[in-house]
Amino acid sequence: MSHASKPAHRVAAGTPIARRSPLGRIPSWLRPGRRRPLGHRLRPAVEDRPVALRDGSRVLIRQVQPADAPLLADGFARLSDKSRRMRFLARKDQLSAAELRYLTDVDHHDHEALGALDQADGRGVGVARYVRDAEDPHAAEIAVTIVDDWQGRGLGTELLTRLATRARSEGICRFTALVAEDNVVMARLLRNMSASLVGRSPGTVDYEITLMPLGKGTTTPAAGLSACA
Repeated sequence: MSHASKPAHRVAAGTPIARRSPLGRIPSWLRPGRRRPLGHRLRPAVEDRPVALRDGSRVLIRQVQPADAPLLADGFARLSDKSRRMRFLARKDQLSAAELRYLTDVDHHDHEALGALDQADGRGVGVARYVRDAEDPHAAEIAVTIVDDWQGRGLGTELLTRLATRARSEGICRFTALVAEDNVVMARLLRNMSASLVGRSPGTVDYEITLMPLGKGTTTPAAGLSACA
């Protein structure tokens, strides 16, 4: 508001139908009227974290909650057409009520989302999320979205670094990402996080980031992104 030889489910909601990813569809258990299955209990929120970006602007990074749906809708409305296409790999003019629920009613275990709020006005300026691979519980697909006015300030790196920490604490060892081949901003962000390009398809590229177990990394932005034992 972002693979291995056999890639886990890929990133970026709204992928073409033939290559639909878990971030591009609404799971049946998250649709209106459905209850979460056993094992999908809500996890307690982590501590909110104020962050100063490299240009001096300040944001508050915290877990996304169901009440954040209006903030997410507002952030989506402020995305350019290009940014929406980069995120959803297709034209996307609006988010439905069911999509907003999927993107905000997360369990913080199999599906985590961290949002950044502008400390000056409280508006949402970015989101990073993962969705665990149903077939490989140690892998998760990621997506990162930054409002256009906030791109280029280092916010994507801050969000993805914190998302990696959350993922490791939930037993995830590997991030996967499916990115539009012309999304140079996301490609640069992933490379800066030690991602490997592991596949190509018409119009898209596949990346993978391997996460180091907690307690074995440093505190740099790329910390914990080199090995998983």
